[in-house]
Amino acid sequence: MFVLVLLGACAKPITHTEIRFAIAQAPLTLDPRYATDAASERVNRLLYRPLVDFDAHSRAVPALARWQQTDALHYRFTLGKNGRRFHDDEQLTANDVAATYRSLLALKDSPHSAEFANIASVETQDTNTVEFTLRQSDKQFPARLIIGILPAKLIAQNHDFAKQPIGSGAFKLVEWKRTLKLARVADQQQIIMEEVRDPTVRVLKLLRGEVDLLQGDLPPELVAYLKQQKYIHVLESFGSNYSYLGFNLQDPQLKNPLIRQAVALSINRDVIIKHALVGGSRPATAILPPEHWAGNSDLQPIHYDPQRAKVLLQQAGVTLPLKLIYKTSTDAQRVRLATIMQAQMRPSGIDLEIRSLDWGTFFEDIKQGHFQLYGLTWVGIKTPEIYRLAFHSASVPPKGANRGHVQDAELDALIDRADWPAVTARIHAQLPVVPLWYEGQFAAMRSTLSGYKPAADGNWDSLESVINKGDK
Repeated sequence: MFVLVLLGACAKPITHTEIRFAIAQAPLTLDPRYATDAASERVNRLLYRPLVDFDAHSRAVPALARWQQTDALHYRFTLGKNGRRFHDDEQLTANDVAATYRSLLALKDSPHSAEFANIASVETQDTNTVEFTLRQSDKQFPARLIIGILPAKLIAQNHDFAKQPIGSGAFKLVEWKRTLKLARVADQQQIIMEEVRDPTVRVLKLLRGEVDLLQGDLPPELVAYLKQQKYIHVLESFGSNYSYLGFNLQDPQLKNPLIRQAVALSINRDVIIKHALVGGSRPATAILPPEHWAGNSDLQPIHYDPQRAKVLLQQAGVTLPLKLIYKTSTDAQRVRLATIMQAQMRPSGIDLEIRSLDWGTFFEDIKQGHFQLYGLTWVGIKTPEIYRLAFHSASVPPKGANRGHVQDAELDALIDRADWPAVTARIHAQLPVVPLWYEGQFAAMRSTLSGYKPAADGNWDSLESVINKGDK
């Protein structure tokens, strides 16, 4: 269907100095203290620098600062030399670090605040040194400090970072109107990010030379079509972003674990991965993949079994068919996946109604708990603290991302003890969400670009190194 629309369209050699990046969804905020959607997280990585980042094995490594644990409750961070110039030309100091994390502790509406509740105080020792005092010992504490650092002076002035970001990242904001225009600090190379929600239109824009780069959010047949085009390069990679189906556990039916298990058994992941996802995709069992240092390789994938699902629904006292409402965005690929799952669920006795909403409305409904079922993808997750953010009873929005209102005292205790194998096993058994797949990654670009590689978590960090070399 998609390819027929594109017949006759061919890539044309067009030269321009800026790099135009077509994205499926624009960011919602450029304030890292509030960002939870994928686009916002990815752009903020470009605009701001955190104290800590991660290596290829998702272990914490120094970014702005190195650290030492002086005793069970104290961590001392010492700023290095790199990345310490804000975009307004002010120097980044320990005072800015302290102000950023103090603001997170004070904010009542930040979805990240609950992650830092264990911080008792943040004190500067000198211009380069800041010390965190904890309420309880936490060996993984450095891995939590991945929020981009903001200027203390502007925090005090209640500056609108959401629309006017000032960080010390590799890119600075030029303007944000219809498109988001960034400039690379090192060489002033401009990147223009344009929201193009329709995947076919994104591909057509790439072929016509109206954009130079796409990443992710295309059905596999469009990716295959792009591979055949003369002036287009397609790169694929293994994926680690976790797609899932979320339940509202306050719903009278979905609070029953038998019904949640039946829904999980009614989805044929293998068929969807083979026919509707790009290369590098694979079945998921938990947010963090099994190769992650905190992953759980003992968890078994949930296999398609519609007959067993129907039996469980009958055991739960459900009058078939069970009618459920599934919310998703208007992105064509997301609607397509929802339609496939809708068809797969019918033999199990589940009548799934799909409601596709524009991204802003959809995501606000999910945060507010206005749903029965929804589909989303966690992107760029590196630390097992995601389990606290997504499933701890203290992390219900706006204090976190426990959107399904999970209330499980046993799970809370396991999370508090940081017993990650037990945490993942408990989630797998109780199914507050249904694990679906880790999505493969790809980037499609015009042959005028070089130096860009898609990351396993879908980040846009390669924009720091991409070059527009012009047509030969």
